[in-house]
Amino acid sequence: MNTNGHREQTKILLMMFAAMWAVFVISSVTGGALLWLGVIPRTVLGLRGLVFAPFLHGSLAHIVSNSIPFLILGWLVILRDPRHFLPVTLISAIGSGLMAWLIGAPGSVHIGASGVIFGYLGFLMLAGWWARNFLSIAISVIVVLLWGGMVVGVMPVSAGVSWQAHLGGLIAGIYAARYYRTT
Repeated sequence: MNTNGHREQTKILLMMFAAMWAVFVISSVTGGALLWLGVIPRTVLGLRGLVFAPFLHGSLAHIVSNSIPFLILGWLVILRDPRHFLPVTLISAIGSGLMAWLIGAPGSVHIGASGVIFGYLGFLMLAGWWARNFLSIAISVIVVLLWGGMVVGVMPVSAGVSWQAHLGGLIAGIYAARYYRTT
């Protein structure tokens, strides 16, 4: 097991987590001035949210609800194979943002790390199926049992929750699991 790779990727995960919280504090003290940097559907300017949206959160409850699954599922991606953490994160962020951009309500702004979290979820749920090694299968089973109920988050059930970003992240994570099945 590559403990150096695990340590390095865990540092990156923690730096991303710290950046999310720093951006939240800055946005909060400026009255939400940064939130317009999220994904705005079908606008050229709204594409910048592909990069910024995962770091933006609208309330304390929003960032707190994203923090624990971001850390746990992100760490499980690292545990499975540290080489996949950054690519899975990027694929999930892009997939999440593009889906929100393509099918989100006109004039809405999509923010938050939940699209990336759903990407981690999709990746971890199916990585064991395609990789067919003990660690991947064990992680997949654990994730399905403990976090599988999150999948309902891709349904349009709550106003103000970007099910579009959740769906895009989940699909992107599943794609990443298939893509990285042999490495």
